[in-house]
Amino acid sequence: METVVLSSSVNNQIIDESDVIQKSSSSFIEANTIKVDLKHLKEDCIIPVFSKDNESTISHFQFISKAYEVVKELFPDFSPKEPEIRVSHVIKGRTPTAIGKPAKELLEEEKTIYYERCAFLIELHQAKEVVNGNTLTLSVGGVRSYSQENLYNKKTLEKFKIFIGYQNKVCTNMCISTDGFTNEVRISSINELQTNMSKLFSNYDRIKHLGMMERMSRFCLNEEQFAHLIGKIRMFQHLDREEQKAKQPFLLNDGQINSVVKDYYTCPNFSRDRDNNISLWNLYNLFTEANKSSYIDSNLERNVNAYEFTNFIANSLQNEQPNWFLSL
Repeated sequence: METVVLSSSVNNQIIDESDVIQKSSSSFIEANTIKVDLKHLKEDCIIPVFSKDNESTISHFQFISKAYEVVKELFPDFSPKEPEIRVSHVIKGRTPTAIGKPAKELLEEEKTIYYERCAFLIELHQAKEVVNGNTLTLSVGGVRSYSQENLYNKKTLEKFKIFIGYQNKVCTNMCISTDGFTNEVRISSINELQTNMSKLFSNYDRIKHLGMMERMSRFCLNEEQFAHLIGKIRMFQHLDREEQKAKQPFLLNDGQINSVVKDYYTCPNFSRDRDNNISLWNLYNLFTEANKSSYIDSNLERNVNAYEFTNFIANSLQNEQPNWFLSL
């Protein structure tokens, strides 16, 4: 598990993020994140600039607020919930009046912060579907990481990630398909960002996505096949790059695979059945549950990869075609 312990200031309180990790069990992402709200991002956080021309970046607050506007415009029949926001990697600073002061003597009004990484989720709780016995709700969201910007240069196109998909209410796991995700939106203004979000959300094929997830429950792995799959996944991580390119990619790390194996036995919702078989729907949810420990800037890619990989296994079972990961 990728875990970093940081301290963050929210509403003038110091929050130990390791405590948040232990107590959080219902968020769409955990890792080393803390939960904040829009008011905190707007009123308590400074906005980074590109240092060579002092041009402002698009702030986390602007990103999330614009997404909320787009959702309300495109889905007028639904009432979106307030955004769930998770942030990490706090960047601390101080006002000019505090130059030279020891850190322990800083007053609260002399401290500044912003967060390098931010992820958010907007749930359309009225847009519900039942898939394989689980209630899913339509959700949209995005990710922003200032670590992907060169803030020491002049203003350039800024990078964002946006998605639309479903959240499994049993476990808050995100279910994101390939056509519901844009990995790298490059824009120069908030209006361009709005255009990209509108295009993605409008073109997303909900029926196809739901159908592909429903199909997962039709296929199962027995204990031997599951063990073979896990072994090959572990081997895949140590292949050289050329060999990896010739095979279906798999992005979860070794610690996350350990979680998948543990949950195969112990997960109350998605573990093996009495005969030690596991459906691909359950396996997919074990993957997405383990993915919650990914950092903000790799979480969405791994979530989409879990969807693609599970469908790759389903295709092999449906067509009775063995592959490198699976023996039939």
